Amino acid sequence: MRALCWHGKNDIRYEQVPDPVIEHPRDAIVRVTSCAICGSDLHLYDGFMPGMKSGDIMGHEFMGEIVDVGPGINGKVKVGDRVVVPFTIICGECEQCRRGNFSVCERTNRNKHIADKVFGHSTAGLYGYTHLTGGYPGGQAEYVRVPYADVGPVKVPNGLSDEQVLFLGDIFPTGWQAVVQCDIEPTDTVAIWGAGPVGQFCVRSAILLGAQQVICIDRLPERLAMAEAGGAIPINFEKESVVERLNDLTNGKGPQKCIDAVGLEAHATATIDSMYDRAKQAMMLETDRPHVLREMIYVCRPAGTISVPGVYGGLLDKVPFGMVMNKGLTIRTGQTHVNRWTEDLLGLIEEGQIDPSFVITHRVPLERGPEMYQTFRDKHDGCIKVVLQP
Repeated sequence: MRALCWHGKNDIRYEQVPDPVIEHPRDAIVRVTSCAICGSDLHLYDGFMPGMKSGDIMGHEFMGEIVDVGPGINGKVKVGDRVVVPFTIICGECEQCRRGNFSVCERTNRNKHIADKVFGHSTAGLYGYTHLTGGYPGGQAEYVRVPYADVGPVKVPNGLSDEQVLFLGDIFPTGWQAVVQCDIEPTDTVAIWGAGPVGQFCVRSAILLGAQQVICIDRLPERLAMAEAGGAIPINFEKESVVERLNDLTNGKGPQKCIDAVGLEAHATATIDSMYDRAKQAMMLETDRPHVLREMIYVCRPAGTISVPGVYGGLLDKVPFGMVMNKGLTIRTGQTHVNRWTEDLLGLIEEGQIDPSFVITHRVPLERGPEMYQTFRDKHDGCIKVVLQP
């Protein structure tokens, strides 16, 4: 089969690789009909995440048709079913899965001994996302082996297109969980940093969950226009002061709820702290650029909540934790517990309350994946979300 494979920083190749096979009784093989490039994939593309090996198959947003199942599936899915596959691999049986904390499943990271050393305790296995999370081949391919296929995949009802449901595997529940973690109240102002795909779903989730005012901060006009179309007040951080504008919109009190949908590659360039981060990163003295996190801590209303769906990979410097403690802020983070949310979100799609395909700007064959990684990373051609079709 053909797949997109990582071969080093900024080096993704479309190449021939072995077909996946059933390895365990609870496996299934999925023929991929649609997949996508995620902002988290860019952290691998740019070389910021450790644990990648040359030839690793990329991608964790994918869906398709089941073409083979192992003997342990017991009819829970069958050949011919259309499924969306959550990026978190879950066993459905461990203590964390029973609590609904699927992104920290205790059994699915087959490199647990490595993750234990890096994180203190292992998290769940993830598709196409470094050997720290199991080294599982990803979904930017023609076929994928899906472990624990009796509990992970989400069956797609008849009548829904790939584009309507593809993002149930990651960015829609990621944006939704980020907002749910804020415990939205009807009087809340929610400020969202980042108008990329996850930020767009944060905007729409905050509106659906009843926030009084939603604000979105970015620098790209096309992304801010999409956020505004979803109900947000846009702030272009290259043209106005984020701190002053947020104070104007909240009568000087600051937003009650702040969401970091950016993560470790914040692109602010004109601030002292961002220049400091880039210098330390170049000298390998810091792994992540936490400009957004610092700004959120500063502007968040006392007793407010900070929610972090944006991916961080390692060590941060100059994070003002004294502000967090003295202002009584709550911080909630984590990879997404995808299967906790999929049933409700699928219902919203079926009811017509949201069509997640709004975020797609580019649809191309899988073979054009390498060039689209650069287009997406560099925000060329108005690119917000890329869907690939094998």
